[in-house]
Amino acid sequence: MSDQSMALKVGVIGLGMMGEPMARLLAGAGFKLTLADADQGKAARLATEIGAAIVEADAMWSSLDFLITMLPTSAVVEQVLFTDGLAGKLSQGALVVDMSSSEPMRTRDVAARLQEMGLSFIDAPVSGGVKRATEGTLAIMVGGAAANLERARPVLETLGKSIFHVGAAGAGHAAKALNNYVSASHLVATVEALHAAEKFGIAPEAMTDVLNASSGRSNTSETKAKQFMLSGTYASGFSLKLMAKDLRIAMNLAHEMQTSTQIGDAVLALWEAQAADATATTDHTEMYRLLP
Repeated sequence: MSDQSMALKVGVIGLGMMGEPMARLLAGAGFKLTLADADQGKAARLATEIGAAIVEADAMWSSLDFLITMLPTSAVVEQVLFTDGLAGKLSQGALVVDMSSSEPMRTRDVAARLQEMGLSFIDAPVSGGVKRATEGTLAIMVGGAAANLERARPVLETLGKSIFHVGAAGAGHAAKALNNYVSASHLVATVEALHAAEKFGIAPEAMTDVLNASSGRSNTSETKAKQFMLSGTYASGFSLKLMAKDLRIAMNLAHEMQTSTQIGDAVLALWEAQAADATATTDHTEMYRLLP
């Protein structure tokens, strides 16, 4: 616990599967936390457990140095900051850190609106899933001014092992969506290869070993195939619907940038078809059982 972290006041909005372990890490590092969530009871229980506060007066927002949002969509981020008026309750110069999987073009607009209000902003979405969120080893992709990244570095280094400054506001969200496009493509290709191998008479476990020792190796083959797909646990902690959402963000961005999306459009169609019938808790690794 450092003197620097103990002096910094951090708000965290969104205590879902990623937000909760991230809040735990920040509390453990000594940051003075204020928590909020749509489920007020959950926020209160977690606050009691980790020694944080929950919002009881607007003055608690105005005391924050940083506000972290870990929310489902750009629309929810905009609702919280502008429609609900939270941005107007923050002190001048406070730094908003959007760690949600938001839409890059909308993020640019959010950054501009916050700047007009005298607030600073970076987008800092993450990759690594619940396991790495719990360990504090996430990859974090940051968009925004370098000076704002440096301000936030003590917070981000508590949460992640690899921090990449990828460009101006919105670039972090663009990088996250494009990374998930590549990840989703690897997963589908791996699933198709494992199914074909099994029908030919090659055990999927053996085929996974081949992939992991060969040029077909990927994050899917290394950390998801045996662990979540072949085991039948499907417990990676990242939902199928969220992967489909991130894919749509990536393809919308690619279309707007007028780049080729021949593979991307096909991959998106596969994921959206399955997401249409999935529940909110259907894990993205369940594509192994869903694809023929």
